[in-house]
Amino acid sequence: MQKTTLALLTTAGLLCASATVQASVMLSGFGGDAGYGELAMPRNDDGSTNQLDLPFEINYFGNSYNQFFINNNGNLTFESALDEYTPTAFPVTDQPIIAPYWADVDTSCADCGEVYVGSPSEGVVAVTWNNVGFYDEDNSKSNTFQAVLIDRSDTGAGNFDVEFRYDKLEWTTGDASDGVNGLGGTPAQAGYDAGDGENYFALPGSFSEEVLNLVSSSNTGEDGVWRFAIREGALPGATPENPLMPVVVEGGWAFEFNVDLNETIFIDPDVAVGYDYIVDQGPNIRTVTLPVGFDDDMFFIWLWDGLNWVQVAEIAAGISYDFGIDGVDRFRVTGIETSNEVDPTDTSVFVTGLSFVDSGEVSLRQIPIVEFVPGPNPQVPEPSTWLMVLIALGLVFASRKRQKSLALGLLPA
Repeated sequence: MQKTTLALLTTAGLLCASATVQASVMLSGFGGDAGYGELAMPRNDDGSTNQLDLPFEINYFGNSYNQFFINNNGNLTFESALDEYTPTAFPVTDQPIIAPYWADVDTSCADCGEVYVGSPSEGVVAVTWNNVGFYDEDNSKSNTFQAVLIDRSDTGAGNFDVEFRYDKLEWTTGDASDGVNGLGGTPAQAGYDAGDGENYFALPGSFSEEVLNLVSSSNTGEDGVWRFAIREGALPGATPENPLMPVVVEGGWAFEFNVDLNETIFIDPDVAVGYDYIVDQGPNIRTVTLPVGFDDDMFFIWLWDGLNWVQVAEIAAGISYDFGIDGVDRFRVTGIETSNEVDPTDTSVFVTGLSFVDSGEVSLRQIPIVEFVPGPNPQVPEPSTWLMVLIALGLVFASRKRQKSLALGLLPA
């Protein structure tokens, strides 16, 4: 199906006011007829704004920007406007993009919703797709979501945070993307892309009907709210200080990520006195590096012999332990004292470094070993000291990086 592309140029400004937060996850209360600021563009299909000013400068993968484009089809770009209505799988070369919901948004009918831009507070820009329909002029289902850019120059020049906020997601696909009644065909993609062919991240469910679940999942613990910190131009996960947050799912988390040979992945699991690390799919684990700051900074490494865990080494924190050229598909770490009170809400409390024997897609589980510590007057009998609590870990991390370091931090439900 062919579509006629409409290029729209507007002069929408940014309105500064105090923000209020509704019962929903949306930021609102900062002007305009819907409370989301000024209208970004007239009703349209595949249109974009002109180049708008950002009230702060951002460093996005080594490129500095203080202007951006709002594209009707659920994304922001920095080099040029984008009228593509069917999402292209990341990475998209030469098109730095931040896409809360890249799909065929159509606001050209009277009841098809609209796109707004405003400033909830100083150093914050919010772009809102409010009750938007899909092509062709169909409002039988509607979506409401936001992209929020937050100035974090307090942590370094050009640093910023990105938030995706999803209040309502009912459709995934426009008719011109082979959708029927808003579903099927080529569904929406959410995430961000440096435009360099290497650095990108797609949220779980992208290009499937599961993308609708973004409204009921998160990496923050608040359903529908996804947050990413861009520091020194790099993706979350580039350093242990800026870990990539996990997808929070029922019962814990699950994650999948791409690795390069000898690339170190830093992961921060839940509260525990030890952990099992199990590769379900992908290359074996070659090395592990454990964090410092835990009593004597000594840990025990265990391997699975098919029936039992067998202790094989005692290692010091900060020193890489090598499992050998073939690696292992699982190992256990113990030696974290209960006095450390590892906090499951602290995303940097126990950052573990892993490298792998080869490149490829890794599906990795972590099982925390939790020790029960009774209070001074326990009301129930003390359970068994060692409890195995399975964490289903779910993050789709599609990052092909030349840099050999990234970090994943895990938050509790």
